[in-house]
Amino acid sequence: MSEETPGFEEKPDVPVDGTPDEPKAADSAKEEAAAPAGDSGADVALLAQLDQARTALGERTTDLQRLQAEYQNYRRRVERDRITVKEIAVASLLTELLPTLDDIGRAREHGELVGGFKSVAESLETVAAKMGLQQFGKEGEPFDPTIHEALMHSYAPDVTETTCVAILQPGYRIGERTIRPARVAVAEPQPGAAPKSESAEADTPSDKDTDAPDKG
Repeated sequence: MSEETPGFEEKPDVPVDGTPDEPKAADSAKEEAAAPAGDSGADVALLAQLDQARTALGERTTDLQRLQAEYQNYRRRVERDRITVKEIAVASLLTELLPTLDDIGRAREHGELVGGFKSVAESLETVAAKMGLQQFGKEGEPFDPTIHEALMHSYAPDVTETTCVAILQPGYRIGERTIRPARVAVAEPQPGAAPKSESAEADTPSDKDTDAPDKG
């Protein structure tokens, strides 16, 4: 017979906190199962915030591009207006000087442009040329109503089209802009006169007439 120690009985191992192992393992499994669901919700929220940020960035970028285009258009308008105002101011100044330039031209034609007056006149013409003033109008050029103003009219047998035969007052332009047309005397072909080529052919005897024997 074995001897039994009085007051001692074997008992199963129990955790210190008194909770069985199996229920604790079940709770851990529930927590692990719930954890992925929570992470998924956080990812969805982050994606939504990212989409909102991208949308806002796109809107701001579009606004910036529109503002930049408007600014470039504004700069172009300002530059065009500045150039236009400058051209108008220069044209107005030179228009006021045209009578003086006409007087200088007449004095040169009559041989009166001498001495100090000649130096002053040439300096004024040089400054006007630097500002873009150009003189035009020559005898013998075809009449162009866009740049010529006919003050006198006549007929001439030696012209084949309306021609400027005398420049009464020169014209002036700045670039492509005419500030005063050339005032001219024009001549037109004589009414009923045959062109020179036809007249020459009529005056030249034909071969048939040359070879024909004399009658009588």
